[in-house]
Amino acid sequence: MLVRKILVAAGHEVVDAGTGLEGIRLAGEVSPELVLVDINVPDLDGYEVTLRLRGIPRLAGVPIVAITAEGDRAMSLAVGCDGFLEKPIDARRFPKQIEKYLRGHRERAEDNTGEIHLRQQSHRMVERLEKKIVELSQANTRLEEMMRLRREFLRNLSHELATPMTPVVGYLKLLLGEELGPLTPVQRKALTSVDAATSRLRSLIDTLLDVSSLETGRLHFYARDYDFAQVAARAIDESKPRFDDRRLTLRDGRSKEALLGTGDPDKLRRAMAHLLDNAVKFTPPGGEVAIAVQRVAGATPEDASYEFVVADNGPGVPPDRIAKILEPFYQVDGSVTRQHGGVGLGLAFARRVAEAMGGDVAVHSPPSPALAARGLTGTEVVLRVKVRPRIPASTHPIE
Repeated sequence: MLVRKILVAAGHEVVDAGTGLEGIRLAGEVSPELVLVDINVPDLDGYEVTLRLRGIPRLAGVPIVAITAEGDRAMSLAVGCDGFLEKPIDARRFPKQIEKYLRGHRERAEDNTGEIHLRQQSHRMVERLEKKIVELSQANTRLEEMMRLRREFLRNLSHELATPMTPVVGYLKLLLGEELGPLTPVQRKALTSVDAATSRLRSLIDTLLDVSSLETGRLHFYARDYDFAQVAARAIDESKPRFDDRRLTLRDGRSKEALLGTGDPDKLRRAMAHLLDNAVKFTPPGGEVAIAVQRVAGATPEDASYEFVVADNGPGVPPDRIAKILEPFYQVDGSVTRQHGGVGLGLAFARRVAEAMGGDVAVHSPPSPALAARGLTGTEVVLRVKVRPRIPASTHPIE
């Protein structure tokens, strides 16, 4: 603060950094006329900062002056400093000392001590590097163990949740079918609500099981002939009640022709359902969602693909978070007070399914110009699969 105050009062512009790494970054960005470096700074020390700055070609002629209470003059000059000022600084002399270096004054190491000091500094840097490598290796081992524990927890939790759901679903079916006795209208309404919530919970558990299998490389994909258009129609039909509940208008742009291909239609349908579910969640009541199901030609017949496109007029996704929302468990708003539900697994599952079938999932926010012109300014998600991809024999591991 004292250095800044003195230099600003003397007419200089000062840019400061609190760490060595930050200082290196700023020096490369602002092209300074002079660099003052304290020897005792966090992360890299002043000697290491100086060595790094001397390796940046466009800073080759910029004077670097060490300013410290505990540093070594000979070492500072050996690593590339052009001057050495001791703390505490003399406020009256300091501006003149800086002007002297700006005008070209340089200090030089005496006799051959510079080589000795440079060798000593090199040894210290190697020791620090070795220590950091050990620390990073230990941290990586801990992270790998945490990832293993997370996968095990996710797998065990999914199975523990799925087990008690079996009798719940079974008895609900018996009750709604009036096999255990007739129902009053009020009872049927209550049980219908419970059945809808149970279906929602089962879907979430299935997704947890799938993501757990994906992360451990144990998710099975089947290669069967199917009609992409029919799979999409089924996914849309299953989602229509939720569209109706929120009074959403569905613009249906499905292809009228059969779109025959090879893949796993069950997992593909669930991936499509996740895209539709996202559109329902993020589109305000009374809004619109557009759907397109189409064939996209490739450079060769083997490169042809099918697309399932869902666009909404919700709030959209910030550009810096588009890639992140395709990762498991990530949500733009992950707080417990968030407006929208879900646990951040749908898009991750859809992407893994698309990849297993030779395609991918792309997110655009705002949507393409054609859709934006129709008032859909939220998010567009495109699920693409190859017509006849090479399906993995049994599993699709995540690298």
